[in-house]
Amino acid sequence: MTTTTYAIDEAFRRAVVRAMLAPSVHNTQPWRFVLRSGVLDVFADRGRQLAVLEPTGRQLQLSVGCAIFNARVSLAASGASPAVRLLPDPAQPSLLASIDLGDGAVDRELAALDPVIGLRQTNRRRFASGEVPPEVVRTLVAAAEREGAILLPVVLEDDRVALARLVQRADSLEISDPAYRAELRAWTTTDPDRRDGVRALVVPHVDGTAGDEVPIRDFDSQGQGALPPQTRSGREQCLLLLGTNTDRPEAWLRAGEALERVWLEVTRAGYVASLFSQPVEVAVIRAQLRTELRLSMHPHMVIRVGRAPVTPASRRRRVADVLDDRTVG
Repeated sequence: MTTTTYAIDEAFRRAVVRAMLAPSVHNTQPWRFVLRSGVLDVFADRGRQLAVLEPTGRQLQLSVGCAIFNARVSLAASGASPAVRLLPDPAQPSLLASIDLGDGAVDRELAALDPVIGLRQTNRRRFASGEVPPEVVRTLVAAAEREGAILLPVVLEDDRVALARLVQRADSLEISDPAYRAELRAWTTTDPDRRDGVRALVVPHVDGTAGDEVPIRDFDSQGQGALPPQTRSGREQCLLLLGTNTDRPEAWLRAGEALERVWLEVTRAGYVASLFSQPVEVAVIRAQLRTELRLSMHPHMVIRVGRAPVTPASRRRRVADVLDDRTVG
């Protein structure tokens, strides 16, 4: 193995570690990686798909898209120019991306996001009062656009009211389903040694005093949520809708890449974010969302941005559990 080949493989291994820090629905971490000489293949781990919540696999692919973006950032920070092919082999539907190295110049804007990958977090706390400055919102809108997605600030009061109502309705429909509740319980945990799922340490305790207009998903399945119960997630806060022009699996991956780029920019600017996917998960509510907010795009995520104290970090699986490294041995 030449020194150059070794350095490339090391850059890809580092990229896997950074990719593993990506957000994922219910912290399922639904990805697998195969490292061949000079190529990193990214697979969906279908065994971690939430069959009740999202039988289409939309949120799984958004999650993997976030991981792909982190890998791109890491490779750029290593001085490489990653080239990504999405859904490269129709005969392997679980192969969502192949990443190799191109000949272009290093994307310095991409590389500059690497230091905040480990700082990004889902923050379900009560956000401080105060607006997110327009220049920050413009940066976030531009970040989504760079990844081929659309980020729409929800600014009109009627739209904010409609959005809050639709999130409430979707959340109510989901929580009334026993199968949904069982799946949620399976992916929440108080086990300090568990490396996936949503930990009680990172969710608000639910006691009926949350005061949410835009409801945060109730992950407190065992009544041991460690964060304060009064979250006050409101329609007056900075609310953004992420979407794409098409509604196909490749668009879902690109939306995931855009989501992570936006989230890293949020983090770099000193803000935090939480996500609301409930109105996208319920088909009838998703249709109403497009109609009532007059959307030409297909929505994939609602993002709330603000300031709040940090929360404990979510745990991650071991590299050996997700990486098949075929460059060694």
